[in-house]
Amino acid sequence: MSAEPRINDRIRVPEVRLVGPSGEQVGIVPLAKALELAQEYDLDLVEVAANARPPVCKLMDYGKFKYESAMKAREARKNQAHTVIKEMKLRPKIDPHDYDTKKGHVVRFLKQGDKVKITIMFRGREQSRPELGYRLLQRLAEDVADLGFVESNPKQDGRNMIMVLGPHKKKTEAMAEARQAQEARKADAKANPGKSQNVAEAEDLPAEEPAEA
Repeated sequence: MSAEPRINDRIRVPEVRLVGPSGEQVGIVPLAKALELAQEYDLDLVEVAANARPPVCKLMDYGKFKYESAMKAREARKNQAHTVIKEMKLRPKIDPHDYDTKKGHVVRFLKQGDKVKITIMFRGREQSRPELGYRLLQRLAEDVADLGFVESNPKQDGRNMIMVLGPHKKKTEAMAEARQAQEARKADAKANPGKSQNVAEAEDLPAEEPAEA
């Protein structure tokens, strides 16, 4: 069935409940009268509630209405935030440097408002030591507790152990903050045109401690 409403001569009922172009209630009128009013206003008669008894019809510029509706839908899709599930794989005996690197990725994903699936991969004799993976997952969850929470507790899945972290911050909030930061950088670049790109990029890094006297 078509999602398009019936308009003008495609409406086939003896009478309709008519709504005027400004939203005013005209009342129940014969279909012929409603079509006559539509011609007088140079508008379309659009059936907006087909299941009502009698059906509700409104006088409007249907072409303009369709265009505005399409633009609103397009804008809504543009601003719609989809939560993405990222994945990070670790070994139970991961070395400290690799752990810090992996944790950094998890932090970045959570800041972006994405979920993170953490997979601990066991090999060989490691499979007999699931507590190693469990402790590692607990440690990671504690290290990023200010950014995310354990949405799915650690569980064994064959040779792997899996945990899912969810962000405290919603995706829409993360996107809004990212846009604000980008606009702030652009404004700063305009205010300080002589500043080098390297300096601008360094603004995202923590400030250095002042040297002791």
